[in-house]
Amino acid sequence: MRDTIKFDAHGLVPAIIQDAYSNQVLMLAYMNAESLDKTIASGQTWFYSRSRQELWMKGESSGHVQKVKQILYDCDADCLLIKVEQTGAACHTGHYSCFYRDSSGQEVEKIVSDPQAIYDAAGNRGILFELYDIIRDRKEKLPEGSYTTYLFTKGIDKILKKVGEENAEVIIAAKNNSQAELIYESSDLLYHLLVLLVEQGIELDDIFNELASRRK
Repeated sequence: MRDTIKFDAHGLVPAIIQDAYSNQVLMLAYMNAESLDKTIASGQTWFYSRSRQELWMKGESSGHVQKVKQILYDCDADCLLIKVEQTGAACHTGHYSCFYRDSSGQEVEKIVSDPQAIYDAAGNRGILFELYDIIRDRKEKLPEGSYTTYLFTKGIDKILKKVGEENAEVIIAAKNNSQAELIYESSDLLYHLLVLLVEQGIELDDIFNELASRRK
């Protein structure tokens, strides 16, 4: 990949960092060939500081590391887009994103110190991607004592049986007119549906793209 990227006269390329789950833009930094190599090798973001003229790893001192989920580059191969799983705040000011001010200079995002609140600020919709990644990891490693491991070990027939059972539970909850029950059973159904998608090698983006294609 490095041979494809067009670094500028200073040997640098801009890297846009984006939350892989919420798609929120977190920061902009620069990479040289070495920091890009370290990012690819380590699975965590490394950058080049133009002021200090040295490499630095995001979160090395703060603990707010960025786990790389995907690296993309644009049509001219002179800009990177790196999708990450962000721990804590991306901005040194304590904001989740460095882009926390609008055109008038007003803060549109408050400083968030609580890790759970930071996660909520990024958007709970990201939980689907997070759960999908966990399920895929379970399929690859098959840790003992895991219910997900049990499902994959039993195979497609067991997974399909559970999807059918949970679907029936959702119907019953709706007939009972119980929102709490419906939320609980729907969560079970979504989990088992994600297990089925992983088993079949279907990505969440495949589902979202199909839904988007139906938009009128």
